[in-house]
Amino acid sequence: MKSKAVLELVDIKAIAAAAEAEALKNRWAVTIAIVDDGGHLLHLQRLDGAAPISAHIAPAKANTAAMGQRESKVYEDVINGGRTSFLSAPYIQGMLEGGVPIIKDGQCLGAVGVSGVKSSEDAQIARAGMAAIGL
Repeated sequence: MKSKAVLELVDIKAIAAAAEAEALKNRWAVTIAIVDDGGHLLHLQRLDGAAPISAHIAPAKANTAAMGQRESKVYEDVINGGRTSFLSAPYIQGMLEGGVPIIKDGQCLGAVGVSGVKSSEDAQIARAGMAAIGL
Protein backbone atom coordinates (compact mmCIF):
# COMPACT_ATOMS: atom_id res chain seq x y z
CA MET A 1 0.00 0.00 0.00
CA LYS A 2 1.25 3.46 -0.89
CA SER A 3 0.77 6.62 1.06
CA LYS A 4 0.67 10.16 -0.25
CA ALA A 5 0.43 13.70 0.99
CA VAL A 6 -2.96 15.39 1.12
CA LEU A 7 -3.92 19.03 1.09
CA GLU A 8 -4.74 20.37 4.53
CA LEU A 9 -6.68 23.51 5.36
CA VAL A 10 -3.47 25.40 6.12
CA ASP A 11 -2.20 24.55 2.60
CA ILE A 12 -5.44 25.63 0.97
CA LYS A 13 -5.39 28.94 2.84
CA ALA A 14 -1.76 29.57 1.86
CA ILE A 15 -2.42 28.76 -1.82
CA ALA A 16 -5.51 30.96 -1.86
CA ALA A 17 -3.75 33.89 -0.18
CA ALA A 18 -0.77 33.76 -2.53
CA ALA A 19 -2.98 33.43 -5.61
CA GLU A 20 -5.10 36.36 -4.43
CA ALA A 21 -1.95 38.44 -3.81
CA GLU A 22 -0.71 37.73 -7.35
CA ALA A 23 -4.05 38.74 -8.82
CA LEU A 24 -4.29 41.91 -6.76
CA LYS A 25 -0.67 42.86 -7.51
CA ASN A 26 -1.55 42.81 -11.20
CA ARG A 27 -5.03 44.32 -10.70
CA TRP A 28 -6.69 41.25 -12.20
CA ALA A 29 -10.31 40.54 -11.26
CA VAL A 30 -10.51 36.74 -11.18
CA THR A 31 -12.09 33.78 -9.48
CA ILE A 32 -9.76 31.30 -7.76
CA ALA A 33 -10.81 27.69 -7.16
CA ILE A 34 -8.95 24.93 -5.33
CA VAL A 35 -10.03 21.29 -5.53
CA ASP A 36 -8.79 18.01 -4.04
CA ASP A 37 -7.47 15.07 -6.05
CA GLY A 38 -11.01 13.94 -6.84
CA GLY A 39 -11.94 17.34 -8.23
CA HIS A 40 -14.09 18.27 -5.23
CA LEU A 41 -14.24 21.98 -4.47
CA LEU A 42 -12.34 23.02 -1.35
CA HIS A 43 -12.11 26.78 -1.91
CA LEU A 44 -13.77 29.35 -4.16
CA GLN A 45 -13.08 33.07 -4.11
CA ARG A 46 -14.43 35.59 -6.60
CA LEU A 47 -12.51 38.83 -6.35
CA ASP A 48 -14.26 42.17 -6.70
CA GLY A 49 -15.02 42.89 -10.34
CA ALA A 50 -14.66 39.31 -11.57
CA ALA A 51 -17.31 38.26 -14.06
CA PRO A 52 -20.00 35.97 -12.63
CA ILE A 53 -19.23 33.28 -15.25
CA SER A 54 -15.68 33.02 -13.86
CA ALA A 55 -17.16 31.41 -10.73
CA HIS A 56 -18.17 28.48 -12.95
CA ILE A 57 -15.10 28.38 -15.19
CA ALA A 58 -12.42 28.41 -12.46
CA PRO A 59 -13.73 25.28 -10.66
CA ALA A 60 -14.16 23.53 -14.02
CA LYS A 61 -10.52 24.24 -14.91
CA ALA A 62 -9.37 23.02 -11.48
CA ASN A 63 -11.49 19.88 -11.75
CA THR A 64 -10.10 19.09 -15.20
CA ALA A 65 -6.51 19.58 -14.01
CA ALA A 66 -7.02 17.40 -10.93
CA MET A 67 -8.88 14.58 -12.64
CA GLY A 68 -6.49 14.55 -15.61
CA GLN A 69 -3.43 15.08 -13.42
CA ARG A 70 -2.11 17.58 -15.95
CA GLU A 71 -2.61 21.22 -16.82
CA SER A 72 -5.95 22.00 -18.41
CA LYS A 73 -4.02 23.68 -21.24
CA VAL A 74 -3.11 20.20 -22.51
CA TYR A 75 -6.74 19.63 -23.46
CA GLU A 76 -7.05 23.06 -25.04
CA ASP A 77 -3.97 22.30 -27.16
CA VAL A 78 -5.40 18.92 -28.24
CA ILE A 79 -8.61 20.57 -29.40
CA ASN A 80 -6.83 23.49 -31.07
CA GLY A 81 -4.60 20.96 -32.78
CA GLY A 82 -7.62 19.65 -34.65
CA ARG A 83 -8.91 16.85 -32.44
CA THR A 84 -12.29 18.48 -31.91
CA SER A 85 -13.87 15.12 -31.09
CA PHE A 86 -12.20 15.50 -27.70
CA LEU A 87 -14.93 18.01 -26.86
CA SER A 88 -17.21 15.01 -26.31
CA ALA A 89 -14.98 13.52 -23.57
CA PRO A 90 -17.13 12.83 -20.48
CA TYR A 91 -16.71 14.80 -17.25
CA ILE A 92 -14.29 17.33 -18.73
CA GLN A 93 -15.64 20.85 -18.81
CA GLY A 94 -12.71 23.20 -18.19
CA MET A 95 -10.59 22.58 -21.24
CA LEU A 96 -8.92 26.00 -21.19
CA GLU A 97 -5.56 27.09 -19.84
CA GLY A 98 -5.70 28.14 -16.20
CA GLY A 99 -6.09 24.84 -14.37
CA VAL A 100 -2.84 23.62 -12.79
CA PRO A 101 -2.48 20.34 -10.88
CA ILE A 102 -0.83 20.30 -7.47
CA ILE A 103 1.81 17.57 -7.76
CA LYS A 104 4.01 16.36 -4.91
CA ASP A 105 6.30 13.34 -5.12
CA GLY A 106 4.65 12.34 -8.39
CA GLN A 107 1.16 12.30 -6.89
CA CYS A 108 -1.67 14.70 -7.70
CA LEU A 109 -3.05 16.27 -4.53
CA GLY A 110 -5.57 18.52 -6.25
CA ALA A 111 -5.49 21.56 -8.49
CA VAL A 112 -5.89 25.31 -8.68
CA GLY A 113 -8.14 26.83 -11.34
CA VAL A 114 -8.34 30.52 -12.16
CA SER A 115 -10.60 32.42 -14.52
CA GLY A 116 -11.05 36.07 -15.38
CA VAL A 117 -8.09 37.29 -17.40
CA LYS A 118 -5.99 35.90 -20.27
CA SER A 119 -5.58 32.16 -19.87
CA SER A 120 -1.81 32.45 -19.48
CA GLU A 121 -2.37 35.00 -16.71
CA ASP A 122 -4.89 32.67 -15.06
CA ALA A 123 -2.18 29.98 -15.00
CA GLN A 124 0.34 32.50 -13.63
CA ILE A 125 -1.97 33.18 -10.70
CA ALA A 126 -2.49 29.45 -10.06
CA ARG A 127 1.28 28.81 -10.06
CA ALA A 128 1.87 31.73 -7.70
CA GLY A 129 -0.58 30.14 -5.30
CA MET A 130 1.15 26.78 -5.42
CA ALA A 131 4.54 28.40 -4.83
CA ALA A 132 3.28 29.35 -1.37
CA ILE A 133 3.50 25.69 -0.34
CA GLY A 134 6.79 25.08 -2.14
CA LEU A 135 5.38 23.44 -5.27
